[in-house]
Amino acid sequence: MNSLPIIDIAQLYSDDQVAWAAVASQIDRACREWGFFYIKGHPISSTRIEEVLAQAKDFFAQPSATKLQIDITQTRHHRGYGAIATEQLDPSKPSDLKETFDMGLHLPADHPEVLAEKPLRGPNRHPSIPGWETLMEQHYIDMQALAQTLLRAMTLALDIDPDFFDSRFSQPVSVLRMIHYPPRHTASSEEQQGAGAHTDYGCITLLYQDAAGGLQVRNVKGEWIDAPPIEGTFVVNLGDMMARWSNDRYLSTPHRVISPLGVDRYSMPFFAEPHPDTRIECLPGCQDEHHPAKYPITTCAEFLLSRFADTYAYRREPQAG
Repeated sequence: MNSLPIIDIAQLYSDDQVAWAAVASQIDRACREWGFFYIKGHPISSTRIEEVLAQAKDFFAQPSATKLQIDITQTRHHRGYGAIATEQLDPSKPSDLKETFDMGLHLPADHPEVLAEKPLRGPNRHPSIPGWETLMEQHYIDMQALAQTLLRAMTLALDIDPDFFDSRFSQPVSVLRMIHYPPRHTASSEEQQGAGAHTDYGCITLLYQDAAGGLQVRNVKGEWIDAPPIEGTFVVNLGDMMARWSNDRYLSTPHRVISPLGVDRYSMPFFAEPHPDTRIECLPGCQDEHHPAKYPITTCAEFLLSRFADTYAYRREPQAG
């Protein structure tokens, strides 16, 4: 239990049902034993990753005043730039030593859900960098498709319809995020981490990380182990929403980022989340008289908003008095 499994998912793109089922079985085992695994054999090219990473570095190198033109704290639908220490993932530690850019499914200002002020719905807020918007919007679409391929593989072991997740991921609230972690010596204190220990909120996360390292995962023994960069892979992990759906059959595993010494770190997680009105309730095959449902029924939007309020100071309700 000292290294995460590496799964080649190439057969999920073939018509060989036996090979497809074998890959699905590997994913199921990793979800039950770890809640974390690497994937290789995916269709996202190294050229695409290099293009997106170059744009992210260009954006984070801009002056603060330029980045704050799309300040995430000034929007109700959680899009744009998050300055250093905007987030506090571990409430026992100082706010995180990282800056971020978040985008989601672009809905124009005149879309009915935007006009109705539905949470997490609205237009993206892109920086004025040539080629950025076209590239990022396409990358978002491609990462969403990859996430749904993995979710389709999970339906076999979870004993649900093959299109269960596909039908719930129409117009999703998935988030593509760019993260810059400054070198550790810039921390405000020895206690400040790149990203404090936490579990992800949603369904499934796909993470690209550069060569700097720093990601750590807590195994079932409670030990922190390194999840080092492996060229050509994504790190995949499950979030609390999937744990609720599966009645904790699938693990939502704590992880953290220790900012590396002397270098900047860049990562690009894609948080795959369903349509905001999706009911999150225990799947039929994940409960019985000996294993009743552990969690109350909620919706995707309600659950995510409750978690955001714990993490982002600007989203919390004002204190009385």
